[in-house]
Amino acid sequence: MNRFRGFVRKEFHHIFRDKQTLLILFGMPIAQMLIFGFVISNEIRNVGIAVFDQSHDAVTQKITDKILSSGYFLLEYDIHSQNEIGQAFRGGKVKEVIIFAPEFARNLEKTGTANVQIIADASDANLANLITIYTTGIIQDYINKSNAQHSMPMQIVTEVRMLYNEQMKGVFLFVPGIMALILVLISAQMTSISIAREKEMGTMEVLLVSPLKPIQIIIGKVVPYVLLSFINAVTILLLGYFVFGVPVHGSVVLLLAECMLYILLALSLGILISSVTNNQLVAMMISAMALMLPVILLSGFIFPIENMPKILQWLCALMPPKYFITIIKNIMLKNTGLLYVWKETLILCGFTVLFILLSVKKFKIRLE
Repeated sequence: MNRFRGFVRKEFHHIFRDKQTLLILFGMPIAQMLIFGFVISNEIRNVGIAVFDQSHDAVTQKITDKILSSGYFLLEYDIHSQNEIGQAFRGGKVKEVIIFAPEFARNLEKTGTANVQIIADASDANLANLITIYTTGIIQDYINKSNAQHSMPMQIVTEVRMLYNEQMKGVFLFVPGIMALILVLISAQMTSISIAREKEMGTMEVLLVSPLKPIQIIIGKVVPYVLLSFINAVTILLLGYFVFGVPVHGSVVLLLAECMLYILLALSLGILISSVTNNQLVAMMISAMALMLPVILLSGFIFPIENMPKILQWLCALMPPKYFITIIKNIMLKNTGLLYVWKETLILCGFTVLFILLSVKKFKIRLE
């Protein structure tokens, strides 16, 4: 029994001396609890909206102030014409447009009824549903309190319209998100395993002493997987269109070009992972576990980024899938061109160049 106790004490000493083990044992549960606790939420916060006030009276101003002071919404634009509504949605920041009918206060006072139209961006059906429910509830609360102060009952009729996804199909959200997830996981895994396999088999030494430069070795590793990953992207798009009915309203050429850019980014990330690992198992674990959760939680795939604390929003800005999902949704559902997604495209280009340069640097260090 004393020997067993001594053995257990020895194991405790080994664990407490190993900082990596302690980090995994205590750090990961805390980090996961904090991330999941802040990310997974059914509430909405800081959602961008636009207001098209055709009446400009005291009542519409009070309702607008009540909506904005609720803490759920932020005013991004004041719209002055019908033509600006589509532009506001294509910009990406606006998720809802509230339209007050002309002579709103006058109609409410004379007839007891006034009309409000709520248009929501339903490319994310769940978020659009929550936004309209919150907005309708705030307007209803305003009219209920007003009726308590007046003898004549009044009513505000809200008309809800879902833009880009009138049938509220959840698959309109999941196809772009799944594409981002599958492409980054498969592409990164394939390339991360490739160099690790060379190291394990001993053939890496042959490559290192060959006349090939590091950039040539990297490109040579990437090229075969570019075509295979592109076939995967086309297959996902075809399945989404023919099986699930997800439309492609924008340019197919631009859509495929953005997919190719994202594939190159994922492949370069896989090369970077493989260049700093020594075996296939470690490379596979890093590419799978380190990419899957961030893509699902911190890319806007399932959970709105606006709901997260600022520190997590900054972390989301470092997630390339976030920008790819925005691009795909804009092209497929909103019929936007490069004019509306050029910023996200440049960011993806920047990530790709960064990963390739880091991979080349790692190779240079190993060659020395």
